Amino acid sequence: MTPPDIPPASRDTPYAGLKPEVVLDALDGVGLRGDGRMLQLNSYENRVFQVFLEDGRVVVTKFYRPGRWSDEQILEEHEFTAELAADEIPVVAPWVLSRVDGSALTPALRGEPPTLAEVVTRSGAYRFAVAPRRAGRAPELDVPATLEWIGRFIGRMHAVGSRKPFRFRRALSVAEFGWAARDWIREHRIVPPDAAAPWERAAEHALALAEQAFERAGPVRQIRLHGDCHVGNVLWTDAGPHFVDLDDALTGPAVQDLWMLLSGDSAAYRQQLRALLTGYEAFMDFDDRELTLIEPLRTLRIVHHSAWLAKRWNDPAFPAAFPWFTDAAYWQQQAQLLQECVARMQDG
Repeated sequence: MTPPDIPPASRDTPYAGLKPEVVLDALDGVGLRGDGRMLQLNSYENRVFQVFLEDGRVVVTKFYRPGRWSDEQILEEHEFTAELAADEIPVVAPWVLSRVDGSALTPALRGEPPTLAEVVTRSGAYRFAVAPRRAGRAPELDVPATLEWIGRFIGRMHAVGSRKPFRFRRALSVAEFGWAARDWIREHRIVPPDAAAPWERAAEHALALAEQAFERAGPVRQIRLHGDCHVGNVLWTDAGPHFVDLDDALTGPAVQDLWMLLSGDSAAYRQQLRALLTGYEAFMDFDDRELTLIEPLRTLRIVHHSAWLAKRWNDPAFPAAFPWFTDAAYWQQQAQLLQECVARMQDG
């Protein structure tokens, strides 16, 4: 199979120079000396490492993908996370960093207080943040009490998120996450020819219905959100849930942080939603009009995810993790998923 026609701007491999010694030297430059043990964690958009320090602590350091976010957008994510932590909402907030002059890599610090650092090497500049390691397991989402507990914390998160708006983070819209993603895929001839027409028809129909659904719902409240609140970003311990990875924090309707936690047949789906909202509404009112946005939001995620894979295809991590992406079968499956979204949106 011929690889998709990825434009030159996406052919960069920005992490090629991010060697283990660079990671350790960067941490040393903010006073966190590693003992030599480190583990690369599962992450595609950024590069994330678990590092053991000489003083016995274990940290997680995230190196942000160059060019994806501005400093202002990253720092706004950090500020939101710190605001949540200050209200005792269980999130993993980045540490305040301090510069150590004379280290192998002397970082520039950004933010007030500084939570973002940048080191410059011969292979490029790398921005990073550091947080404590927080272990946990996947929550049991088929247990109503677990969903209520998660719902309470999301409600508390949204109560904080509603206090003020983001200034720099993205806003969730059909235009950006739907039509723009569809257009990018089409313009760069990503879909194999034998699957292109069915996928384009399904995407066109689904996005048109999604746009109409947002218009019918009217001006629902837009607040600061986690943005990517799926089961992989909720870790469970005996003390309850905690939330990780606010890298996709954005402005949007509250239901965006709820619908990805739902699964199963329609009966199970309704039961899970009831449990989640029971906990949620103990701390935050929920506008029932937003329930009509679940299928439109699912549509946006399907299309946007395909565009994300295409734009990152020349990062070596992506072909290794998603080898089926260039196959016609993948795009046929995506067309089927979009057709299912169409059917559910038409059924109301």
